[in-house]
Amino acid sequence: YALDLLDIKSFLGTFTKCCQETGILMVVKCRQENTALKDCLVGYYSDPSFYEECKAEYLKQREEYRATGIKKKRQKFTPNV
Repeated sequence: YALDLLDIKSFLGTFTKCCQETGILMVVKCRQENTALKDCLVGYYSDPSFYEECKAEYLKQREEYRATGIKKKRQKFTPNV
């Protein structure tokens, strides 16, 4: 899903830019960008193989934490705006 992540970053970057440019009016002015981002995310969330991949990653991290007691730092998701 590494290549697909570029799609999400693209939609997220477009939505973020719109929100930053319009300020408080983002609720009205960025509806199209918000809808595109939501549609993209829903596509991933409803994909069973993506769900299983996320579940496997979570279980792996949980197993490491239970063995070591040390939490793994989360990766920060930052769009290229």
